[in-house]
Amino acid sequence: MPRYARNLAIALLLLAVLYALDYLVFDPGRRMISPYVARIIMLAGINITLAVSLNLINGFTGQFSIGHAGFMAVGAYSSAYFSVNYGKGIAEGMGDGALGWAVALLLATLLGALVAAAAGFLVGVPSLRLKGDYLAIVTLGFGQIIVVFLNNIESVGAARGYSGIPIVKSFFWIFLVAVLTIVSVHNMVRSAFGRALISIREDELAAEAMGVNTTRYKVAAFVISSALAGAGGVLLAHFDGYLNPKSFEFIKSFEILIMIILGGLGSIVGAVIGAIVLTVLPEALRGFAEYRMVIYSVMLIVLMITRPQGLLGGLDPFKGWRARNRAKTRTEAEEITAEDTRDKESVDKATLGERARDTSLGEGDTRS
Repeated sequence: MPRYARNLAIALLLLAVLYALDYLVFDPGRRMISPYVARIIMLAGINITLAVSLNLINGFTGQFSIGHAGFMAVGAYSSAYFSVNYGKGIAEGMGDGALGWAVALLLATLLGALVAAAAGFLVGVPSLRLKGDYLAIVTLGFGQIIVVFLNNIESVGAARGYSGIPIVKSFFWIFLVAVLTIVSVHNMVRSAFGRALISIREDELAAEAMGVNTTRYKVAAFVISSALAGAGGVLLAHFDGYLNPKSFEFIKSFEILIMIILGGLGSIVGAVIGAIVLTVLPEALRGFAEYRMVIYSVMLIVLMITRPQGLLGGLDPFKGWRARNRAKTRTEAEEITAEDTRDKESVDKATLGERARDTSLGEGDTRS
């Protein structure tokens, strides 16, 4: 089966599975799990999008950004403003049904991602010439500036928060965005673009010496990461129907950063696991209310001492699978090469035979 046909089949199967789960398990009319469990699962999906997107800049490019919540806030508030003022009208104009709200949410998601990408570009161009702690300070400052602005903009509720946002609690949409984020980052990392990012992470001076425009690649990664963070903010805004600037202070950026450090910097699977663990763990420890945060902190400290590279840092869970695929591809290529060689040998033999016959005929004419 051609690769594009196989990828299309996998994509259609994935869409069918997500829709079936949304319809059979998470639909309010036939919900098979409690609303509390459904909420935790959906929050984990939103956190997966945020963690994987941050891993692109922190894990694969080697930059230290701690302002991810700022880009998330930009996407959340811009999409919420669009949904309140325009999205409702679009949905009602299309019959106020599932299709209308799907179109409105799609437009809100695209808008939130684009505005967050624009913010990432404005921050990235001047700041990504910096390195290390200086870049961290700039991104942290950007996140705090966004919070201050939101606290003073009356059109989005200011410090009171922004309410009245249409609530769209869709398992299908949340995990579709999460899967698209994972696939996009995975394909980017395995491309020439991703190899340039990894070269910057390993040795920026060597990358520059080899002709890599490090500033351009870092800005591109920063913009893509910001856009994906904005999409995560869109999902959060429409999940609760309420936004408050306090939800996007620097502590939120640190939470996302801890997710990718826990899972392992530079590991997509690790970022997914870190997001799930740090979403479920605080809820699982609610039975120990007075000691919950202490246990949570001690567990993180122990992990960082015993395995500072994270759960999957330095590991490749799909290494064996890819090695088998490479071996299979190599075997097929060897078979094709051998077949071509055999064909070439047969052609050469036929050619030599014809030449021999021609020579013999020429000798006969000479003797006569």
